[in-house]
Amino acid sequence: MDIDVLGSLTVREGGAPVALTAPKPRQLLAVLAMHADRTVPVPLLIEELWDGRPPRSARNTLQTYILQLRELIGQALRLAGDSHDAKRVLVTEPDGYRLDTRGGAIDTHEFERRAASGYRAMAQEDFAAASRRLHDALALWQGPAFAGIRTGTLLEMEIRRLEEARLCALDQRIEADLRLGRHRELVGELTVLASRHRMHESLHRQLMIALHRSGRRAEALAAYQRLRTSLVRDLGLEPSPALRRLQHSMLASGPEREAVEPACGQLAHTG
Repeated sequence: MDIDVLGSLTVREGGAPVALTAPKPRQLLAVLAMHADRTVPVPLLIEELWDGRPPRSARNTLQTYILQLRELIGQALRLAGDSHDAKRVLVTEPDGYRLDTRGGAIDTHEFERRAASGYRAMAQEDFAAASRRLHDALALWQGPAFAGIRTGTLLEMEIRRLEEARLCALDQRIEADLRLGRHRELVGELTVLASRHRMHESLHRQLMIALHRSGRRAEALAAYQRLRTSLVRDLGLEPSPALRRLQHSMLASGPEREAVEPACGQLAHTG
């Protein structure tokens, strides 16, 4: 079974899709896919599906959804010419249910593998390899994680985790490209990202550097002021000391290549 969640939820058994349209069964499949190859306890599934307000019939309804999923998995298996029993793919455990991928591909695992390879290249200062590997990792994303799926607490937490991982990989890919001197090519992308994440210090720092190295010092300083205005107005905070040092360096017409600091894991503010 192959599972894609970096965009619309897609589950394939032997290449044949497990197609669901009803919202709650799709939500159930999403939670099982999120925990692929691990048992998800029944209470967690009920909490997710009914957001802490389950009807008295919740367990019976959950069992009905499981039967619907198994029927669709069985159809996909037959289309794929696979004699495997659907009950051995969507497995009933003593305390819950487990979706057994039988070694299938999961796009989140591949994303994490590619991103980790890119981070290792960054640590080794192989910026060309880092840019390429992180670009490949980001190419797996086809839209927001679990797009179009109803979400409860479990899925919301997973979506936030995945989106943070995506932003970290993007941040480091841009960092690698800056080290490779691609500042002019980055200005447009960073302008959009800084506008979308108006309190994200690392993206604003990168935009300032790209603009400054492109001979656009006034615009770089304006980007700093926009960030500072947002932080002070919305959070009552000043930009970090590192960002203030960068601004002072630009005000003093400092060296062309400002200090580049690690980005992922240190950003203080997101928006």
